[in-house]
Amino acid sequence: MKMMSTSRFLAVVVVAAGAVSAAHARTPYDGSWSVQIVTQRGSCDASSSLGVEIQDGVISGSGGMPVHGRVSNSGAVSVSVASGSSSANGSGKLSANGGGGSWRGVGSRGPCSGRWSAGRR
Repeated sequence: MKMMSTSRFLAVVVVAAGAVSAAHARTPYDGSWSVQIVTQRGSCDASSSLGVEIQDGVISGSGGMPVHGRVSNSGAVSVSVASGSSSANGSGKLSANGGGGSWRGVGSRGPCSGRWSAGRR
């Protein structure tokens, strides 16, 4: 099975889930988001982008990635993901239309960490 790049893997960590329309949103954060991942330490790819979604405040994976996490009513984000020998954790905060935070993980080339930012699509 082909492994996804470490930055792309970590992008999924930040925010992911199933599609939901604005009319059916149950939290202010539900819907489509664009996430930019930047590596600040380690040998992961320098940056990566990924489109993701949140549904009912629950963060889950897209493309088969095993992501687990939540966005609280206050916008606090906490997620984790593990696939093969790669794993990562991300945390931060979302507002109505954007947000950001940090991540730490271990990919195929060793430990990495950095920051993420997100905006509505």
